[in-house]
Amino acid sequence: MAVILRMKDTLDEDAARFDPAPLSTPLFLNSIPKGGTHLIRNILRMFVPVGQHYGREFVQIPNLAQHRHLFDPARPMMSCGHLLFSDSGVHALGAARHIVLARDPHSWVLARARFYLSDEFQQANLAHLKSGAIPADELINMMIFGIHERTPTLEDMYTHNVVAWMGTRAVLYRYEDIVAAVEDLNSKASEVFFLRLLADCGLEAVPADWRERVRVGADKRQSRTARQNLNVSSAVVLPDEISEAQKKLIEFHAPGWRALLGYA
Repeated sequence: MAVILRMKDTLDEDAARFDPAPLSTPLFLNSIPKGGTHLIRNILRMFVPVGQHYGREFVQIPNLAQHRHLFDPARPMMSCGHLLFSDSGVHALGAARHIVLARDPHSWVLARARFYLSDEFQQANLAHLKSGAIPADELINMMIFGIHERTPTLEDMYTHNVVAWMGTRAVLYRYEDIVAAVEDLNSKASEVFFLRLLADCGLEAVPADWRERVRVGADKRQSRTARQNLNVSSAVVLPDEISEAQKKLIEFHAPGWRALLGYA
């Protein structure tokens, strides 16, 4: 199901103020849902002209056919989505620059659970998850193993949204690395990181004010899906970190995957 991006922010005005240079190649920001899509998207919005940013909805397999024009080299656009690895997805992307964003499964299950408890999550047949009748630990386990015939498992989502894209033209980035580079923005390591990210996105003419652009785009107040901006009315209280038992369950469920993604 397509996700409508009802973002109310000032980032278009900010991008226009920075007067970014035009994209010369289509750019697609792909991620696992709840993997930090809005963070990387909002940062890169500061480097791409507003007229070349498509933000109406996320590109996914169900709506791919109507969005194939976003990957036309003659009309370069930046778009984002949760595009599963498939023949149709690979074909549609063509020569587009393709960034795949991963997140540590340990924090991802909490982010997924937090979203399910929020007012932003509107799937009617799962509304009971917000009632408080299901304890936090059981809810977190559902984020790992899925809910039978209703939600996919962690393994299924990571397989098709992240792992299957590895070793291809897609360039893998990790949410935690972006966060660390933002938090240490004045360091040489952060400069190396963001210059590499911009180059991988086809934005090699790095402006002198790149740090200010990153700072503005990464402002959590501009992200409707940032943890502190979600509207959560549920009585369920999630921990800041999953338990050791749940870490073992993730390793049982998807053995070796954290190491594959560089988290071990």
